[in-house]
Amino acid sequence: MVREGEDHVFRKSKSFHLRGMMHDIASAAGCHAHGLIHEHHTQQDGETQGSRSSDQPPENQQNGVSPNRSENGKDGGASNGSHGKDKPHSDMDLMKERFAKLLLGEDMSGGGKGVSSALALSNAITNLAASVFGEQWRLEPMSPERKARWRKEIDWLLSVTDHIVEFVPSQQKAKDGTSMEIMVTHQRTDLRMNIPALRKLDAMLIGHLDNFKEKQEFWYVSRDAADSEKGVRAHDEKWWLPTVKVPPNGLSDGARKWMHFQKDSVNQVLKAAMAINAQVLAEMDIPENYIESLPKNGRASLGDSIYRSITVEFFDPEQFLSTMDLSTEHKILDLKNRIEASIIIWKRKMINKDGKSSWSSAVSLEKRELFEERAESVLILIKQRFPGIPQSALDISKIQYNRDVGQAVLESYSRVLESLAYTVLSRIDDVLYADSLIQNPSLTDSERKLSIESMGEEMEKNATETHGAMTLSDFMGWNFDQGDNEQRRESADQDDST
Repeated sequence: MVREGEDHVFRKSKSFHLRGMMHDIASAAGCHAHGLIHEHHTQQDGETQGSRSSDQPPENQQNGVSPNRSENGKDGGASNGSHGKDKPHSDMDLMKERFAKLLLGEDMSGGGKGVSSALALSNAITNLAASVFGEQWRLEPMSPERKARWRKEIDWLLSVTDHIVEFVPSQQKAKDGTSMEIMVTHQRTDLRMNIPALRKLDAMLIGHLDNFKEKQEFWYVSRDAADSEKGVRAHDEKWWLPTVKVPPNGLSDGARKWMHFQKDSVNQVLKAAMAINAQVLAEMDIPENYIESLPKNGRASLGDSIYRSITVEFFDPEQFLSTMDLSTEHKILDLKNRIEASIIIWKRKMINKDGKSSWSSAVSLEKRELFEERAESVLILIKQRFPGIPQSALDISKIQYNRDVGQAVLESYSRVLESLAYTVLSRIDDVLYADSLIQNPSLTDSERKLSIESMGEEMEKNATETHGAMTLSDFMGWNFDQGDNEQRRESADQDDST
């Protein structure tokens, strides 16, 4: 009986306590609604409502209800008026937006009609680089805002590769001392080798731009300036670029030597980025759509004149290129597309030599192999001489239909670094051309183009030996543990030899 009486008192007390809590919540809700109505009328009267300071809490905060608290109990955008918490929230929102586009495959309707994850990630890296480096028209350091944005967002996109792993055997010792082989996971080999290398190339390029923060012996004239102030332009067709000006007597010997040193260093970065990009593209599968679009023989792809030039008894790739019309970017790209298509055709003919496929050929295997080797040698020379030309039809098709996310990251990251290196190299060449005009006023623009092509000829050296070894350390001969000292010594030796 006593126990029942105590339980009755407890239930009654608990019921009274619950009614009290409900009354407090209703009172708080009424105060909150009254505060909102009061604020609404105050705003209509034209008074500006500022954020309340922490030492003057509003009435609803005193009743235990926060106006900036969401349904899950987390604070909203303005918590305690702290400006330090705004930045993480904005970064988080930006990261959510980036990865939402990746997950949706750039199909913001959510209908599942987007592109693959690999292509979405490749496009994200390409668009980021275009927005950050797209207007690098001068030899000057990047602004701190652009540099911070590039570092932050490229780290977000590259973080995907940390979770692309493969199984490898490993030894594990048991408690009794016996060892057994188990399978463990680590980052995929191609990513583990090339991502750090590309990051180093990235840092080197930004470092080369930072080298121009000191006052130099050249300056730029705005494109809106008068023609008399601009003088002779380096690129008449690139009217949007500012004109480089040098002192009346040209650059000093020290400044000229330093510019050549910067040019050689950036050239090394360009070669390394091109090598990694070429290796990744070579490892991608050739899409069936591209193969179906090809003609059935190499003669139809190349044309009669080019086919005869490649299939002669004595062939010299240098002489072959000298006979081709490479006066415009369109003609260079067209020749590259034709040669790449012929290489694919001849390779498939060699594979299907014993079958009855439409790709089979009556020409001997040795001749097909010889023609394919000659075409590849010409293709290497084109890529080395004209690093700034757009991607070929084969490269575009591979990137579009590629499904390997790791390869997509490596290809796009190396491609944007290659583009940035070529841009910096072109800006350096503009300065050297303006200086050469002071030294030799009779220098024509055609002679300048020849000097640019000679830069590509330097990149052709050792291309045959290094074509199969495309990692950064093998291609460049760099030791990342020793760092930049070896590179500086090598560049200094090259500068002394010139």
